[in-house]
Amino acid sequence: MTTVGADTRTLLTSMAIAPTAGMPPAPFVVAPPSIEAAGAVMAAAARSELVVRPWGAGSHQGVGHPIDADIIQSTDKLQAVVDWQHEDLTVVVEAGVRVAALERTLAERGQTAVLPEATGDATVGGVVAAGLSGWRRLRYGPTRDRVLEVVIATGDGRVVRGGAQVVKNVTGYDLPRLMVGSLGGLGVIGRVCLKLWPAPAATATVEVADPAAALRTAFRPLAVLETDDGSAVYLGGTAEEVEVQSKELGSGGRPGLHWPLAPAEPWHLQVRVPPRHISAAVAQVRDLPSARFVAAHGVGEIDVGAGRVPATWIESVREWAEGVGGAVVVMAQPHDGEVDPWGTPPASLDLQRRVKAAFDPIGVVNPGRLPGRL
Repeated sequence: MTTVGADTRTLLTSMAIAPTAGMPPAPFVVAPPSIEAAGAVMAAAARSELVVRPWGAGSHQGVGHPIDADIIQSTDKLQAVVDWQHEDLTVVVEAGVRVAALERTLAERGQTAVLPEATGDATVGGVVAAGLSGWRRLRYGPTRDRVLEVVIATGDGRVVRGGAQVVKNVTGYDLPRLMVGSLGGLGVIGRVCLKLWPAPAATATVEVADPAAALRTAFRPLAVLETDDGSAVYLGGTAEEVEVQSKELGSGGRPGLHWPLAPAEPWHLQVRVPPRHISAAVAQVRDLPSARFVAAHGVGEIDVGAGRVPATWIESVREWAEGVGGAVVVMAQPHDGEVDPWGTPPASLDLQRRVKAAFDPIGVVNPGRLPGRL
């Protein structure tokens, strides 16, 4: 770490908090009370060339090649629901708002932001930064289509707003989509406007033997998931619709949405393929000894967890997946660098470098997280 000037030290000390569980050691751990304060931290970090790691709940901090940070910048004090327009189906929240808490609040008026399920303490900002869409993506689309506006603090301290608090907006650059999946490599997300939906009046979970056939039979299911120990269709709609569909699928089903637990083994991979190749991808995942997995039919994503994953298996499946237009991403591994997390560099890597430089010219915000160690 470079020498920290008195003014920078005073600024960081004024926002200091105790480290929370899971945080790696860092000279400074701060929680700015506003996005403007987050921008001040980023500006000070850029002047002193201090590496900053944005921090939500910490659940996806191992993706890429993260390096040791001088400053961990938590969103823990950004907890406000800023504006909830019930009739317009939009909500503006600060990045540190917990996903589960927001969904409980929205449910009081029969609405949902369709944020990922089974997220523990995940934050809205973390979900956006990690590009997580959840299992209901089959009906509602990916997260990048649900984020209407973002306010961020860039790597050099600018506070930038992009998008608008309306569902249909065609003005300006599409900053919200750029921030989805950016892994905190372009700046700190401070505020997000999300599109909302009416929550289904009734839901059910129906176990099925053939998920591919069920996908063809079911009408607009919330999800069709295949796991290492069974498959199910997740339905949502009116009580009558859910009852009829449950019977058509050959089972009465269980009321409610009984989501599978996400794999939590030391190795965590995502196999992403065009939806038509999902069954072939599942067959290869089943060849991995003791693997736990959740495969989203109709979407083309498989979350895989295992205690041990041979590099040769990753190389083989990655070669096949890339050949059909997909990818294999290592989301977590016991020892950083054991296996390249990204695979073949994307054709857009030079463009990504230019975007990174525009938002983070000094290279201080979460370096190493993006493909190409950006």
